[in-house]
Amino acid sequence: MPKVLIIGGGFAGCAAADLISQLEGTEVDLIEGSSYLGAGNKTRWYGGHPYTFGPRHFLTPYEEVFQYLDEIIKINLCPEHEFLSYVESDNNFYAYPINMEDVRNMPEYSTIKKELQISSRDKVNGAVEASNLEEYWIKSVGSTLYNKMIKNYNKKMWLVDDVKKIDTFKWSPKGVTIKEGPRAAWDNVFSGYPYAKNGYDDYFPYATRNASVYLNTKLTKIDMVKKEIEIGGGTRRYDIIVNTIAPETLYEKQLGDLPYLGRKLDLIVFPTEHVFPGNVYFLYYTGNESFTRLVEYKKFTKHEDRHSLIGMETPVNNGGKDYPMPFRWAQKKAREYHKMMKEDVYSIGRAGSYLYGIDIDDCIRQAMMIKERIKSKSWDYPVPGEQYQFPELDK
Repeated sequence: MPKVLIIGGGFAGCAAADLISQLEGTEVDLIEGSSYLGAGNKTRWYGGHPYTFGPRHFLTPYEEVFQYLDEIIKINLCPEHEFLSYVESDNNFYAYPINMEDVRNMPEYSTIKKELQISSRDKVNGAVEASNLEEYWIKSVGSTLYNKMIKNYNKKMWLVDDVKKIDTFKWSPKGVTIKEGPRAAWDNVFSGYPYAKNGYDDYFPYATRNASVYLNTKLTKIDMVKKEIEIGGGTRRYDIIVNTIAPETLYEKQLGDLPYLGRKLDLIVFPTEHVFPGNVYFLYYTGNESFTRLVEYKKFTKHEDRHSLIGMETPVNNGGKDYPMPFRWAQKKAREYHKMMKEDVYSIGRAGSYLYGIDIDDCIRQAMMIKERIKSKSWDYPVPGEQYQFPELDK
């Protein structure tokens, strides 16, 4: 069985380490640039309150993925969770995804109703063939709902001056099918968060128990042809490489940089046991505010305290790589980097796949696919990430 190098110790890297090391005889090395495993999924503490860098809610439609994680760290299912979006012009909160129960109470309902009737005729052909996110939304729900709830949010989410610049949008939970009730869009998935106070933290040492882990190890020199890396004062050669960091890093940016956005997280403790109403976990803000959303962490963590911790997220262009950008040209360049990789080199996870829509469950699923491909010794097995790519990139 092969010697395997895993680059990056976030969820994708740790899942790959666990699943690949289950194959008899496999030797796995994992290198991580920071002093800990888990990346943004690692639990941190503020004022005695647990939180993660961004709410790392576990949401998946894949039963086998849920069962895998639930067997290692028990997941507390919370199917009742709700999102609300604040519309400043109405001074009102509406459920998201958009639903008809709220639409009927909007001041422009008569106009929206007409636009929805038009979009219902066009959505099958028109929306599917849209060339950018703005066109997709307008053809899906009409211009009124788009301008009210979508336009400004996406401008600040991606720091663009025109939503038309966003020309890949498979990741977006659009309103093509507006449901009657606010819960309808989430009833067919597993939704939860770990029971443990430290969240996902126990998973990372468990997943890497059979791997050699090198923390505080920066990727300084790698030969992707020979699959060699300098580590620990010497050179090591591998049969398989699983990459979970920005793909251009592996090739010294030969094709140029890929664009990313960072995220600024502000933490605020409120002097009340709860801040958000009922089952509301997230508040999204659709106006000219610089921040995009607030999260009340104890809704996920079930932390008990007389106070409550709120996280406020603001996208920033500060060199961080939290968000791969949803631009067609960037996705094409990422795919060109992927094509430079040999059969036995994989690039997975949000950064490695260069897809914003990759989440915890996708990272695990990609790692499962790699395991099966190595086990079968067949390079005809689907390449992890193919099902997450955008078909429109090949047009």
